[in-house]
Amino acid sequence: MADPARNTLPLPDYDHLPLGGLESRIRSLTAGEVDELLSYERSHADRVPATELLTARLEQLRAGAEPTSGDPGAVRPEQVTGRTGSPVSPATSPQPSGPPPHGTPDQRGKPKGDRT
Repeated sequence: MADPARNTLPLPDYDHLPLGGLESRIRSLTAGEVDELLSYERSHADRVPATELLTARLEQLRAGAEPTSGDPGAVRPEQVTGRTGSPVSPATSPQPSGPPPHGTPDQRGKPKGDRT
């Protein structure tokens, strides 16, 4: 079921923004708009990094900071892919040097107590 509050948020794609994209996109919002997002976040997902980010920006605005244009090149939801981790591929990975740390597969193991 769709939440009607989602349709009135200052950032329509708020629920799908990664934290890095959110940080730059909220720069263009007023204190009231950031407060609205903070209330929405707390009543829905209540993600600690998001609430900390929104709270910090709200404090900056209340201390006299002015909204700016933000970063139009910020990561948008459609730019986020499901890939995570290192972009290492077989072509870019280093070549192994020497035998594996525990010998080679043809070496038989020794019992723990046997030191010979």
